[in-house]
Amino acid sequence: MKSDKELGMHTGISRRDFVQGMAVGVAGVAGMGSAPLSQAVAEASATAGGSSHANDYPPSKTGLRGSHPGSYENAHALALEGKGFPEARALDERYDLVVVGGGISGLAAAHYYQQRFGSDARILILENHDDFGGHARRNEFHQAGNMRLSMGGVHNLEWWNFSDNVWAFMKDFGIDVQAMREQRDFAYGRTAKYDSSMWFDKETFGVDKLVTGLAIDVPGGASDAKIDEIPISEEGRASLKRLYARTDTVLDEMGEQAREDYLRSISYPEFLKTYGGLTDDAIALFNKLLHGGWGAEMRALSAQEVLEEGFPGYQLVGLDVGEGRWDYPVAMWPDGNASLARLQVARLIPEVAPGTSAENIALASFDYDQLDKPERAVRLRLSSTVVNVSEANDAVAVSYIRDGEVVSVQARHTVLACYHVIIPHLCPQLPAAQREAMKYQVKSPLFLTNVLIRNTDALDVLGIDSVRCPGRLMENIFTFRGINTGGYVHPIDDTGAVALVMWGMPSPPDSAITRDDQHRASRAIMLGLSFEDYEREVRRVLDGLLGPAGFDVANDILAITVNRWPHGYSLEYLDLWDDDWAPGEAPHEIARQPFGRITIANADAGASAYTQAAIDEAFRAVSELPAGQG
Repeated sequence: MKSDKELGMHTGISRRDFVQGMAVGVAGVAGMGSAPLSQAVAEASATAGGSSHANDYPPSKTGLRGSHPGSYENAHALALEGKGFPEARALDERYDLVVVGGGISGLAAAHYYQQRFGSDARILILENHDDFGGHARRNEFHQAGNMRLSMGGVHNLEWWNFSDNVWAFMKDFGIDVQAMREQRDFAYGRTAKYDSSMWFDKETFGVDKLVTGLAIDVPGGASDAKIDEIPISEEGRASLKRLYARTDTVLDEMGEQAREDYLRSISYPEFLKTYGGLTDDAIALFNKLLHGGWGAEMRALSAQEVLEEGFPGYQLVGLDVGEGRWDYPVAMWPDGNASLARLQVARLIPEVAPGTSAENIALASFDYDQLDKPERAVRLRLSSTVVNVSEANDAVAVSYIRDGEVVSVQARHTVLACYHVIIPHLCPQLPAAQREAMKYQVKSPLFLTNVLIRNTDALDVLGIDSVRCPGRLMENIFTFRGINTGGYVHPIDDTGAVALVMWGMPSPPDSAITRDDQHRASRAIMLGLSFEDYEREVRRVLDGLLGPAGFDVANDILAITVNRWPHGYSLEYLDLWDDDWAPGEAPHEIARQPFGRITIANADAGASAYTQAAIDEAFRAVSELPAGQG
């Protein structure tokens, strides 16, 4: 195993790369010498259009992002330690609406509030992170000269699940979903030049081995010849071949409904072992394959849930999954749904990005200095963690911590568009049953790490665009290019600098049995890792994967941004862990009940980790606010 020095840890980036990174923006910094990657890359980043405070421009910051250090400590002290805070200093600020949470749902709540109560309504949006958008986070890179974009969280628009309300929302913002689809060649590696691949690392499998043209989760994606290259036991390989070749069915003695009910009562690994005949080492290859898609280890998912996705074994129970799983016709921006959040902010506070539209949003310059001006009708206040929301008399008092001080403002109405699990701690006035329902909604951890590499030479030598790494921390890697929307162009066959997205979650230990315990254990692992730990993992993986093709891990990595989301996907109910509640009795339905002048938005309120849920819940929350109260 290479030393940190050989991996390029703690070394400086070259003066040439540093100067190129500065070409878009900040004069005077080019005279600096080399610096550690985590420092120098952050300093070299600049905005698309140039900002008066480019070094502080959140989208171009590298290192540990997502729920970055400083964004969650006060909330954890409140929720996990029961910490009390000093009495708030009352600011001379009163608003028609205070929104807690500046993600897509919180921003949509402000939009709907203007529609219902008037465009001159005074609105304050409080966000604990140093950037807006919630999980819809933009990652911007300038280290290679031309700006390269990538997503730091929410990926895309699943338009086929839109409600009429969400379609109207898209139309209002000038978003042409069909045009966006036509401008997207990217499909998570499936439409790029090369077939899917798997990389087996020496630490886990005893050898570093890349097997191209192998996809164990796709029908026809694993030929016998490719399976023979997988470094597991001979019997494990034989069991995989038998499973893929089988045409018989199992559980034939059961009726269709009884069979489905049974498959919802056992895990997918249990099904693979009992009915698919796979060995334990063959089953282990599947453990992480839905980390990104579901935010769960395979043992947390029922056989029915996974088989309906088209995973191996579906033919054994007579399922016909068709081509739906592999035809994923989403609409995307080159920074994920961060562009949607930016469109919302540009509408709410036009001075932030004058002239911005859906056609140019990906390239629009945003002036963060304009977000929180007293003369604006709408103000967006970053780095502000709400610690108390209480209704009294004719107003709602909202207390928050900013720059180490507890302050408070008054509001006619308040929409809580934040994680449900924090609300019982910051709003203890809520009924006990409602607070308990909120605590039920334990979110799954998730990360998206973006690694800007100098060029695609090594990828082209190896013939890979995407690769699964079943033994590593971040299981799914793919190039992020071929999304030419919002004015941005990065062809899918471009051979220059590109972001590699490394996507997944930490595997929970075997001792974590229930779904919630698995999420909590994975979250603890995630929060226990420093940026140095993530950087070392990135460098080890890319050295083992790309090094044999000439990739110099010490010099060909230009930037690393780790988007760490300890509270990632909203809880979606799963067969093995959740009851089949009657309408109105599910935890999220109890949790989202209005309380006087306080209502609840956020995707958690829809028990759905999708943008359309965030928008629909914002619409509902604003519609539930009482009218006629001054």
